[in-house]
Amino acid sequence: MSWFDELMGVMPPHSGAGDIVDWVTVETSWGSPFPHDFKMFMAEYGEGTIDDYLSVLLAEPQGGFDGVPAYMGMADESRNAEGLWQDRPGRPRLIAWGLDSSADILCWKADAESPDKWPVVVWSRGGGRWLQYSGGMAEFLCHVFRAEFDRCPLGDLTLWGASSPRFLHRDEQQRLRGSGINPWTGEPDPYAGMFGD
Repeated sequence: MSWFDELMGVMPPHSGAGDIVDWVTVETSWGSPFPHDFKMFMAEYGEGTIDDYLSVLLAEPQGGFDGVPAYMGMADESRNAEGLWQDRPGRPRLIAWGLDSSADILCWKADAESPDKWPVVVWSRGGGRWLQYSGGMAEFLCHVFRAEFDRCPLGDLTLWGASSPRFLHRDEQQRLRGSGINPWTGEPDPYAGMFGD
């Protein structure tokens, strides 16, 4: 069983999740293919959030869509990550794939020829340091959900040892909020409609 299969078993995607990605455009703009497990994640889950804590970024062309980079999108956060690396020896190519509520940035250290060999690196905002983990995105998430690292690589224990993490696609979160429901509790949202759409 692959790490992605294990991820699907512990965190099944909801109906309507997933995004269609123009991989030719995305990969051409970045100058390399993307990891296979991330492509599968985009197809099955897409852009969204896990347990209202970890946001997975949509695969986007390096220049953004129609030449407009998304604020806090993959290209923008990759530039932020590379800026945070500047005081360390060597200057790897970093591609951000996730952000969490603790302001950590999750990236691939995209130096290996094969994207499936790119390790995950996490900028630990609270610790002010980079942490590196062998294996891809799906393996990293499975290890976090099982609490299998020496310590939690994220700035909060929300996902550490999570037995049944929940993913919500960006559109489903917006739909629920638009109907006055808190997407994470299922309860009426007392702030619904107060801040516009």
